[in-house]
Amino acid sequence: MIRVLLADDHRLVRTGFRVILGLEDDIEVIGEAEDGAQAVAATAEHAPDVVLMDVEMPVMDGLEATRRIVAAGGGPSVLILTTFDRDDYLFAALEAGASGFLLKNSSPESLVEAVRVLARGDALLAPEITRRVLSAFARPVPSQPATRLDELTPREHEVLVALAAGATNAEIATSLHLGETTVKTHVSRVLTKLGARDRTQAVVMAYELGVVRPGQ
Repeated sequence: MIRVLLADDHRLVRTGFRVILGLEDDIEVIGEAEDGAQAVAATAEHAPDVVLMDVEMPVMDGLEATRRIVAAGGGPSVLILTTFDRDDYLFAALEAGASGFLLKNSSPESLVEAVRVLARGDALLAPEITRRVLSAFARPVPSQPATRLDELTPREHEVLVALAAGATNAEIATSLHLGETTVKTHVSRVLTKLGARDRTQAVVMAYELGVVRPGQ
């Protein structure tokens, strides 16, 4: 079972998420929080696999709560869910260590799929969010030493390009004719060599360093 914690200051929203996720045989909502501080405490207590995190909440906002959950290490993946379609929230969420970002007007099917994707250890951005991330890096990359890229093997470089395209481990395994365990090892090495916190940050770095270009 995928264990999910809901963090939102609106009870009606939490109830809606609980109903949607409760229809799935492989997902269990194991707790709720109505502010960021409660989310941090509940994460430590219940050890969920995925936290659905609102941004604007009292006491502690969702971005700070995400930072603390990620900084604790070994914790769940955080999926940011917000009604606010703002770039500052998007990039702050990625910087905080969130593994996914969805708007609350996404379909129930998208929410369920996002929970499953994050539970597998992959990252997810809604398509409209991905376009904005790519747009943000659609500028000339300044000349600078690419020592971090130089450390990647040719196979690791291929894996990074696939990550930037939004491929999951299973999809990378199929396209490169590798086992999923091998792919996980390559992904781990890519993150270590780039100094990336997670897959999402590795994707952002791939665009920043010019490994791939928007529209490529």
